[in-house]
Amino acid sequence: MMGMTPLSSIAMSAYTDLVRLLKDDAVSGVEGKPTLKQRGDKAYWYAARRVGSAMRFFYIGENTDETRARIDRIEAMHATAKERQAERSRLVRLLRAEGMTPTDRPTGSILSAMADAGTFRLGGTIVGTDAFRLYEGELGIRLPLGGMANTGDIDIAQFEKLSVALEDQVDPGLAETFSTLKFNPLPGPGPGRTWRWAQGGSGQLVEFLTPAFGEETIRNLPALGVNAQALNYLNFLIAEPIHAAAIYRSGVLVQVPRPERYAIHKLIISDRRRDGAGSLKASKDREQAAFLIEAMAEDRPDDLRRAYDTAMDAGPRWREHIMNSLKRMHDTMNILNSIS
Repeated sequence: MMGMTPLSSIAMSAYTDLVRLLKDDAVSGVEGKPTLKQRGDKAYWYAARRVGSAMRFFYIGENTDETRARIDRIEAMHATAKERQAERSRLVRLLRAEGMTPTDRPTGSILSAMADAGTFRLGGTIVGTDAFRLYEGELGIRLPLGGMANTGDIDIAQFEKLSVALEDQVDPGLAETFSTLKFNPLPGPGPGRTWRWAQGGSGQLVEFLTPAFGEETIRNLPALGVNAQALNYLNFLIAEPIHAAAIYRSGVLVQVPRPERYAIHKLIISDRRRDGAGSLKASKDREQAAFLIEAMAEDRPDDLRRAYDTAMDAGPRWREHIMNSLKRMHDTMNILNSIS
């Protein structure tokens, strides 16, 4: 079993405060009349403002108690923006002093630019190792340094249905944001089908993904103004995502999958990777899953059980992938058996 180093209670409460202040900031910058729009069985809040002769609808969030409470406080929050900025800087300094892993500068600058453009506000969710690294504050444990937390590409996923329903777009467009950061589009299948960008010099990659329900094709994400590679099993990963704070400058508000879904998804993905280059990634998948499952079995067994049961009930292919991975992970299998 792995050694778990808990974060101090000071760090835990500072992290919670930082996320709350960042969420307040996300709404306090909104100008325009709050308007509720129904889309199928869901309702979403927008700020309506006139741009030239047209009305622009700026997406605020899904119709929840939390969103409504923030909208009610918009006026008050406008007045305290400066104090919040100073307080966020103080909390980030405190979190660094308490040993929380900061986001490295190249990743931080990309996440910050994408957040400013509205990527995460519009439902973009960080998946892959960058999400894993952002679970420290959420779970209250130090992540192990080295292999399993070494990051590669930045992967951003969004539901295609949400992207179409939102009627709002990133501004500036992500292609513009990326060219400012010296990223070049990588040629995709067919002209104008860009879903990956590479940064000159650093070699950093950003990729866009979306859930597939069958064929894994290239799809369009209008809210983000990019194409995306559709992948099966991704719908399970990015359902009901949560906010996280990247420890960079005075904090960056991003969106990540629920850690329990991330862990179970890794069990599925590690079995889907084929031999060769995939086998290294598959063992990293299993390491991350084992770490999160061990941590969550202790503090959040119900969340973990629910995610595990949901995936196991999703069908025979899902069960087969999960069981194939667990056959190589006896400790993890015992933990999951003990909570279900």
